[in-house]
Amino acid sequence: MKRKSLCLIIVLLFGSTLIANATRYNIKEFGAKGDGTTLNTESIQKAIDACHANGGGTVYIPPGDYLSGTLVLKSHVNLYLSSGAVLLASTNLDDYQAKTPDFLTYAEVNYTDYSLLYAEKAENISISGKGTIDGQGEEEPFQLERGAANYLKRPFMIRMIQCKDVNIHNVTLINSPMWVQYYAACDDLSIHNITVHSIVNHNNDGIDIDGCHNVRISDCNIRSEDDAIVLKSLSPRMCKNVTITNCALSSMCNAFKLGTESTGGFENITVSNCTMYDTRLSGIALEIVDGGTMDRILISNIVMRDVKGGIFIRLGDRARPYLSGNSKMKHLPEYEMEDQYANPEPGVVKNIMIKNIIATGVGNIGCSIAGLPEQKIKNVKLKDLAIQYDGGGKKDWVTRDIPENRDGYPEFNMFGPLPAYGFYCRHVKDIELSDVSLSYEKKEVRPAIFFDDVENYDMTNLKLTTPKSDYGKIMIKNSKN
Repeated sequence: MKRKSLCLIIVLLFGSTLIANATRYNIKEFGAKGDGTTLNTESIQKAIDACHANGGGTVYIPPGDYLSGTLVLKSHVNLYLSSGAVLLASTNLDDYQAKTPDFLTYAEVNYTDYSLLYAEKAENISISGKGTIDGQGEEEPFQLERGAANYLKRPFMIRMIQCKDVNIHNVTLINSPMWVQYYAACDDLSIHNITVHSIVNHNNDGIDIDGCHNVRISDCNIRSEDDAIVLKSLSPRMCKNVTITNCALSSMCNAFKLGTESTGGFENITVSNCTMYDTRLSGIALEIVDGGTMDRILISNIVMRDVKGGIFIRLGDRARPYLSGNSKMKHLPEYEMEDQYANPEPGVVKNIMIKNIIATGVGNIGCSIAGLPEQKIKNVKLKDLAIQYDGGGKKDWVTRDIPENRDGYPEFNMFGPLPAYGFYCRHVKDIELSDVSLSYEKKEVRPAIFFDDVENYDMTNLKLTTPKSDYGKIMIKNSKN
């Protein structure tokens, strides 16, 4: 009896080993070489295809430097980069496959068709492990100027369209030629514990989420040339149910941005427990300029250092059609329909809460919350804020005419120097400021708060450093209730 039991255990263990080996596909067994010079696109793709054909599993990349062009990820495949493994993007554009998906957005018709890792309509796919994906965006073939022609020649590192159950965990992504990673119309997306370091080229967004549902971004460390984390809505599909937490964000643009592209709008978004530092633009930017609705946004427990713009909320009217632009559209006659080229009406921004913010080294322009004369931003709550600005404002900044700039590209400095060192609010309805502390370092003459065309405002328990001027702490203009 004991002997039979022992045999059964051996068979079970041996069988489990066979199953485990059968679901792991080592790219070296398909001919890949980790010498940094051999082009491994075909070998790695064979491993992915075999894994997918056999019902799924793990495509294993062992230590080494593996040069590759476009790889297409498929359902039930986990691309695993071991510690010491580097997936190295080819610098030869001929090694990339142009991919135009069925789901079209402004990005798809105006930006690059190329990417290192691509997936479309796949389910249960993962990129994981302690290895590195290097886009080699600093190399000469990718060092191109901005502009539509050159957007087409710089690949994304990761691009996934209409995928479900996507997991990007633990990997390091560096040196992208274009956006580091772009996810459009994906559902159930988890990005966890990744490192992004990409400041070698233009448009090096850290993470782009476009029209996705049920997204979780957590415990990430991102330093990027363009926006660190940006949520977009480049088609009529809304971006909704997104949680972002426990991330460290630094950017030569914005740390966290909701917008600029806003066709489908944004709903149910939370950002919490994040650090934001060393940005050339805003720490937090919330923007609707191409139609769409922004509703139920909660940002809490944020610390910022040396962010030029602090908090920026904008409802504008650029009104860009989501399929306008590039001549690539001439190859897609089925999309020649007027409604997709029509200019959208101004959008809606409402139900925004920002609380528990500590910020130092915020630039001297100030923070702004600005809607349109005919379309106000509605229901904004600012609570438990402690913000220290650079200060140094001038008298003529208080009295200067602030342009509407309704169709301008939305950035915190789009209005020029603001008439308040703290918050300038215009075309807003229902705004509350409570337990807010605003101060500055250099001599300041501007008031801390300036309301212009604000309806229904409530300010309680404010601690405002008094400027040395006749303007006082708060100025109210054309406002009521």
